[in-house]
Amino acid sequence: MSTSNNNPKGIFFILIAMIVFSVQDGIMKHIYNFVSLYEIYLIRTVVSFVFILLFLIITKKPIVFKSQYPLLTFTRVILFFFGFSSFYVSLTVLPLGTATALFFVTPFLITIFAHFFLKEEIGLRRWSAVVVGFIGVYVTLNPDFSNFNYLSLLPILCALCYSLSMIIIKKTSDKDSVYTQTFTFYIGSIIISIIFYFVIGDGQYNNSDHPASQFIFREWFVDFNSNILLMTATGVTATLAFLFLFTAYSIASPAVVSPFEYSILFWSPLVGWLYFDEIPSLNTVIGILIIVSSGVYIFMREKAQNQSIATEKPLR
Repeated sequence: MSTSNNNPKGIFFILIAMIVFSVQDGIMKHIYNFVSLYEIYLIRTVVSFVFILLFLIITKKPIVFKSQYPLLTFTRVILFFFGFSSFYVSLTVLPLGTATALFFVTPFLITIFAHFFLKEEIGLRRWSAVVVGFIGVYVTLNPDFSNFNYLSLLPILCALCYSLSMIIIKKTSDKDSVYTQTFTFYIGSIIISIIFYFVIGDGQYNNSDHPASQFIFREWFVDFNSNILLMTATGVTATLAFLFLFTAYSIASPAVVSPFEYSILFWSPLVGWLYFDEIPSLNTVIGILIIVSSGVYIFMREKAQNQSIATEKPLR
């Protein structure tokens, strides 16, 4: 069966993955008032690590922990860890749908970094789409500079870290499998989380009433028994979502299925509305539409660019 024949199935898996990611983010938003961020991170990562390990054992895939690019791998782990930490902290001050929408500046940042770090040729149309995308970010934020909450920028910081990680993955994927790269991230996250436990786990720095500060510095394991199931659920949902995502990209054309990742911009506001009574403002809806349109356009231009390279016809 050709890859193209699996595109409908790949799209289905992408849609399921985005639903599961939305559920995971909803759980994170629900429990940030009760537990510490890095307490969740530790439990979530251990659960995900075990699930992925069992998956590889059951499917008899090779299990390789050692990276061929140790320095780049270490950098990627740091970027991933603190990037997604910033996203989860943003959920203390932003509606779920808004935080997710702002994270989707990722295609624009990847386009910029690919030009400067990978020397990819980016034409005027894609540069224009990047500019329009950032206009969508501005509309979504609708900033009041006299009283602007700078924590609202945390999803963009997450997107920045994630985009740099993707550039690194492009460099390391020739020798490190996707599972090796996943394992190194999990191992690194577990180590960093344990270090955080010994530094801030006793709550000694929890001196502010701000929800973001509380989330970061709250004492660990105070309500462990009450929240262990929810923290475990974040690991289960994260693992399922990534497995659906990896499967989609392995059986279908990335150029076809990638735009369907934007379906999370429907599911996240829906979860926010159903469980947190968050109703997106008109600015947020307009900003999301601009971001999605620009992002999909970049995907389409990259697809056309790849096809033109295959036929040796330059297109920008």
